[in-house]
Amino acid sequence: MRSIVGKLLQTLLVLLIVSVAAFWFLKLAPGDPVMLLLGSEYSPQAYAKLIHELGLDQPIYRQYLHWLGRFVQGDWGVSYITRDNIFKQAVLQALPVTLCLAGMSLLLALLVGIPAGLLAALYRGRWIDLAVSSLSVLGSAFPSFYLGIVLIWVFGVGLGWFPTLGFVRPWDDLASGLHHLALPAITLASYYAGLIAITTRSSLIDVMNQPFIKAVRARGEPMSRVVGVHAMRNVMMPLVTVIGLQLGGLLRGAVMTEVVFAVPGLGTMITTAVLSREYGVVQAGIMLTAIFFVGVNLLVDQTYRFLDPRLRLR
Repeated sequence: MRSIVGKLLQTLLVLLIVSVAAFWFLKLAPGDPVMLLLGSEYSPQAYAKLIHELGLDQPIYRQYLHWLGRFVQGDWGVSYITRDNIFKQAVLQALPVTLCLAGMSLLLALLVGIPAGLLAALYRGRWIDLAVSSLSVLGSAFPSFYLGIVLIWVFGVGLGWFPTLGFVRPWDDLASGLHHLALPAITLASYYAGLIAITTRSSLIDVMNQPFIKAVRARGEPMSRVVGVHAMRNVMMPLVTVIGLQLGGLLRGAVMTEVVFAVPGLGTMITTAVLSREYGVVQAGIMLTAIFFVGVNLLVDQTYRFLDPRLRLR
């Protein structure tokens, strides 16, 4: 319990630092949202009135404390442009879309990366190992935004197999939703599939050379049980670490992917808000990303106790 409370306090401290950085750096960004709201023609009186209504005439620390207090209570303000509630826009509309895209991408990466890494490790030095290693490096090095454009050109425009733009919520229409998410998910999963394959390969090669694996094989157990039960238990630790650390990167990679495929998730919301100088929407997007990232890392840290019996308290 003491360990969990300590981790929670560290998480809250990280989120507090992120909130300060997000609020401060956005204030330093060029552009004036008040001028954007008023348009090209406005009077000094109207400008001063709107500055006062938005609280921008107060010291920056007061603006921050006021914003933080309302943010914690769920009052995230209203969008300057659309006049929509920011909490509803970010949490109820954009976040589920991004999580759906990230979840499908992670599933594809696991379904491709783990078997590919297993084959590369078991057939080390052969053509399968060379092919998996080469494709893993290529997938990790290929820019996601460029890969997305290539996939749209080949499979969307050329072959017509998948829609090139737009989004259908899978919880409304599962078949159509998965069809629209196919190309964005493949684009986002390519990097992580290569990373998972490389991690699985190197970890499994190291584990297969351990004395306990030789003892298990000497007992005459089948190779499928040696790899699937005894070896993979030890591969799971570094694999879960990589997956946990990269889950936050899924949201980062989703920004460009969502913009390329016009998917209305957090990435598209933040990009549109930056261009229109909607600081409240950008801050909400940054905080949601930070909460997801540190939350996932906290969960991954706690799963170590279940994966490795040596870390469990006695």
